[in-house]
Amino acid sequence: MNIETFNPFTETLEKSFPEESAEEVQAKIDAAHQFFSEFRETSIASRCDILSNASQLLLKQKDELARLITTEMGKPITEALAEIEKCARVCDYYAKNAEQFLANEQIDSDATNSYVSYEPLGIILAIMPWNFPFWQVFRFAAPALAAGNVCLLKHSPNVPQCALAIEEIFTEAGLALGGFTTLLVGVDQVKAIIEHEHVMAVTLTGSERAGAEVASVAGKNVKKLVLELGGSDPFIVLKDADLETAAEAAVFSRMLNAGQSCIAAKRFIVVEEVYGPFVELVVARIKALVVGDPMQPDTQVGPMARMDLLEKLEDQVSRTVDLGATVLIGGNRVEGNGFFYCPTVLTDINQEMPVFTEEVFGPVASSISAKDENEAIALANNTQYGLGASLWTGNLDRAEKLATQIQAGAVFINGMVKSDPRLPFGGIKRSGYGRELSQLGIREFVNAKTVWVSA
Repeated sequence: MNIETFNPFTETLEKSFPEESAEEVQAKIDAAHQFFSEFRETSIASRCDILSNASQLLLKQKDELARLITTEMGKPITEALAEIEKCARVCDYYAKNAEQFLANEQIDSDATNSYVSYEPLGIILAIMPWNFPFWQVFRFAAPALAAGNVCLLKHSPNVPQCALAIEEIFTEAGLALGGFTTLLVGVDQVKAIIEHEHVMAVTLTGSERAGAEVASVAGKNVKKLVLELGGSDPFIVLKDADLETAAEAAVFSRMLNAGQSCIAAKRFIVVEEVYGPFVELVVARIKALVVGDPMQPDTQVGPMARMDLLEKLEDQVSRTVDLGATVLIGGNRVEGNGFFYCPTVLTDINQEMPVFTEEVFGPVASSISAKDENEAIALANNTQYGLGASLWTGNLDRAEKLATQIQAGAVFINGMVKSDPRLPFGGIKRSGYGRELSQLGIREFVNAKTVWVSA
């Protein structure tokens, strides 16, 4: 079996790699295990130097790396550049803060001295998605490495060149063989890798189905696991919101990366007093979007990453329209080459339609009218997901009270949901569990060891 990468704009095969055998994977795990015995003894400062080096390399090579992202999964080049820059920032963040985050924590007890120390676990397996092929990896790898762990990466099969480029970055930054290792393997080998005695924990960003399968294997083998799964994030607009600003943010959030983001605004839930004006503003902005060649700097919406993803999106929209939804703009493929779907706005949505109940991974926005803020919150929570939510209003005191009622891992008031190295990131319900980024993220893959000393 070969791992192949297709250019979603030209629909042509870019490169093919032979899948690594079980024996090759075993050799890489052995090398990682051997390196960990040395790496765990290095100082935090030494590990942070590696992250600082990685940050500098990312910025030095950002044009080349961004083109690689755009070639493999179709992200517009300006967004790809921003992704690389964000990876550099997360490396810098942990290089600056890891020592503080991992310092022994003194605790008063009946001991002469008692404290918690934070020690690395070992090999962490990362199963990562294609939609942010660098960022998803770096937001896991930077804290994991700073804590003294070593990393195995099983990346999505349509971005193998990105996976290998990331490994090269860390190698050039100073990690020896086994510190960060890419595995070019298919899904059929993942179970055995999770079960391997030297693999101590797993982190997965991906679909709910993939998360459930990995969780089953990890659970049976008593392995620590962090899951960041799907989302159907509500974008809630109350009657006193700044509609112009909210509409601009809504369109940017929904159409970023051709709508292929877990934390994109997917359901626009708007109180009825301002529903019409808000939708008009959204449609006007979507009409003005530039759709086309993702390598061109003025392109705002590129192709979807794969044909199967495009076909799934078509099916979701078709089933929704069959149930009575109205297409205000879009609703079909873009003619010509490339896996393009027109930026789309649907209205007349009810809570039984696919675009409300399922995660929609593409440039399709669903507009839902709510009679008041209470119904808006109820609609927002009526989902199996709980990743992020965005709330727009002029009453900040009221907004913070409403935020406590929203079932999500993050609520952004008068701003679009985004990940930030300084803030914990993760979801509840079927959006997963555990946290990445911030101090919480670096402490996910450590042994919080109690040390009790009596004189």
